[in-house]
Amino acid sequence: MSIPAISSYTMPPAGELPVNRVRWQVEPQRAVLLIHDMQDYFLRFYGADNPLLRQLVDNIAAIRLWAKSRGVPVVYTAQPSKQSPQERALLNDMWGPGLTSAEPALQQVHAALAPDADDTVLVKWRYSAFQRSPLEQMMREQGRDQLLIVGVYAHIGCLTTALDAFMRDIQAFLVADAVADFSEREHRMALDYVAGRCGAVIDTASLLPAPALAFTRERLKLMLLRHIDEAEGEVDPDDNLMDYGLDSVQVMALVAEWKKLGLDVNFADLAKTPTLNAWWDLLAQRQAA
Repeated sequence: MSIPAISSYTMPPAGELPVNRVRWQVEPQRAVLLIHDMQDYFLRFYGADNPLLRQLVDNIAAIRLWAKSRGVPVVYTAQPSKQSPQERALLNDMWGPGLTSAEPALQQVHAALAPDADDTVLVKWRYSAFQRSPLEQMMREQGRDQLLIVGVYAHIGCLTTALDAFMRDIQAFLVADAVADFSEREHRMALDYVAGRCGAVIDTASLLPAPALAFTRERLKLMLLRHIDEAEGEVDPDDNLMDYGLDSVQVMALVAEWKKLGLDVNFADLAKTPTLNAWWDLLAQRQAA
């Protein structure tokens, strides 16, 4: 049995999150951000144009920027592309061969969330990020006992990691709109379990201060990276974005997203000078207005 194709669904809104049994509050000096399994292999089951996936990546990107600004270490999990049957063991029975050496490119973390040199990437062997990894030891050495969990899939690895954290006396925070799942039902089940049994459920807006939610040049770059193949450092901010493969349909999709953020732009505005620098100047003006 393999992972099924995943249809879009609506992220649980803030007003419908489960009530937490605990009153824990995120403290940046105690926290580590875990970006869980955001590899192209796992994300491909959502399809390229899934609105749920776009929201997931945008929210994780915003949280990642917040973590960097607050000195919160960022840790990734990534399943290896080479796994022997003995290493996968019971995972073979449940999910089949998984990511294999025949698909090495799919091992990469989604381009818009690619790790920096100072981030930590853990090899992922089982559902829990703590299993066969130095995560707990790393946190203890840094004097950190809170784990913010984002990524996929909510009811499998994210939930199991939160439960495992609780068993190790580490406070787990599952970010409700920065995780995604096979279905809305399974997503909500994971939130309910964590809130009631082993952690706290929060959302992106409650975690980030208002300035962190503002539209930034960095966020613009991350959104563009979803639609082009180049690595962030290879995009010249004065180059025509159409030369990188951006097309009119994708531009219209971006316009729709920006309108939801209150940025009043249209296709004609963007088509005049389709460069990163020009678009940021325009969006910054509209945001200030």
